[in-house]
Amino acid sequence: MAFSTQSDDGVVSDINITPLVDVMLVLLVVFIVTAPLLTNAIHVNLPKTTATSAPTQQKAVQVAIDEQGRIRVNERLVTEDVLEAELKALQANNPELALHLQADTKVSYGTVASVMASIEHAGISKLSVLTIAK
Repeated sequence: MAFSTQSDDGVVSDINITPLVDVMLVLLVVFIVTAPLLTNAIHVNLPKTTATSAPTQQKAVQVAIDEQGRIRVNERLVTEDVLEAELKALQANNPELALHLQADTKVSYGTVASVMASIEHAGISKLSVLTIAK
């Protein structure tokens, strides 16, 4: 046994690596335990199917209102009176009909609201209102 007669009041500047070794050993054990679990794969016999093609997408109907308030359905000029009947006929041909509405900024809100009401009365539920991003 070694006894020191001098007082050791100095600061210990050595790093205590015991906690570091403990953490590293725990991590090593965790990796040793989990590594074999990562390499095992579950083998599943999947059913065979035939290749299918993607469903054809219908082109959306364009309804445009120009600055004079004229209504066009797919570039064909129609009046507001026959718009609903025209849209109902298109809806009858294609129940999944999608519609794109675009209106000029100079068109009054009343005209646009009237066209949107005709679209709703025609039974079209897929409506996109197109705008231009600035």
